[in-house]
Amino acid sequence: MMTSGTDADELRESVRRHYAGSALAAIAAEAPCCGGAGSRALASEGVAAFYDAVQREVLPDAAVLASLGCGNPTAVAELAEGETVLDLGSGGGIDVLLSARRVGPAGKAYGLDMTDEMLGLARDNAAKAGAANVEFLKGVIEDIPLPAGSVDVVISNCVINLSTDKPTVFAEIARVLKPGGRLGVSDIVAEDRLSAAERAERGSYVGCVAGALSQSEYVAGLQAAGFEEISVRFTHEFSDGMHAAIVQAKKPARLAEGDRPGTRAGAN
Repeated sequence: MMTSGTDADELRESVRRHYAGSALAAIAAEAPCCGGAGSRALASEGVAAFYDAVQREVLPDAAVLASLGCGNPTAVAELAEGETVLDLGSGGGIDVLLSARRVGPAGKAYGLDMTDEMLGLARDNAAKAGAANVEFLKGVIEDIPLPAGSVDVVISNCVINLSTDKPTVFAEIARVLKPGGRLGVSDIVAEDRLSAAERAERGSYVGCVAGALSQSEYVAGLQAAGFEEISVRFTHEFSDGMHAAIVQAKKPARLAEGDRPGTRAGAN
C-alpha cells in the first residue's frame, strides 16, 4: 500500500505531530507536578499486557509512559549476545533498551525515529538506564540512515502500518540486514476480507488502523523485497477484522542469481 504526493506528506506530518505530543505527554506525566502515580499506573497496566515484570522493572518510568506499541517484538526476535539490532520507530526507547540488554556489551541496539521529541525522550531514558550500547538516529523508515548489510535483526512495534510507502520500507529493511538476517515485528494487520475502505472505517491512520496491510498483502510485500520463511500470525483482535500480529521473516543467506544487494523492490 503506497500513498503519493501531498496526501503522503500530510499523513506523515499528522503522524509526527501525534507522536511528538505523546512524547511530551510522557515527560509531563513523569514529572511530580503533572500526571503523577495515577498516570504511571495506567501506563504500566498497558505495558504489562506485552512485557513481563522483569522487563518492566529495568525500564525508566518515561519509557513505560511513552510505550504505544501493540506487542513485544523483543520476545520473538530471538536476540543473541553480540548482535546488532535496529528498532524502526523507536519512540521512547522501550524496545531498544530491552534489546540492548539482550545483545550485551559486545552488541549494539539502534533506534530510528523521525520525531525530535521522541528522540530526546529516548536518549534521556537511555542515560537513566545506563545503556552504553545504544544509539538513536533521526530519520524515516523509508530511508534508513545505516549502511547495507550492517544489522543482524530488525524489530518494530506498531510502526510499519504508519508508513505511506510500505514497499520501500520492506526494501530498506532487506538492504540494511546482513545475509541471513531476520525481521521480527509487532504490527496491526487486517483480515484479507477487509478492503482498504473498510479498514479506514475502523480507525484513523495515526491510530495504526487505516494504513494497515492485510495478512496476504504483508506476505506479498515481504516476498517482493526478497524475504523468505515469512510468517504473519494474529495474536489478539484489535477491532472487527483487525488484529495485532507478529510478523517474522528472514533475508536469504545467499542472493539469488541476478539479485543485487541494496536494490529497492520495484526499482528498474
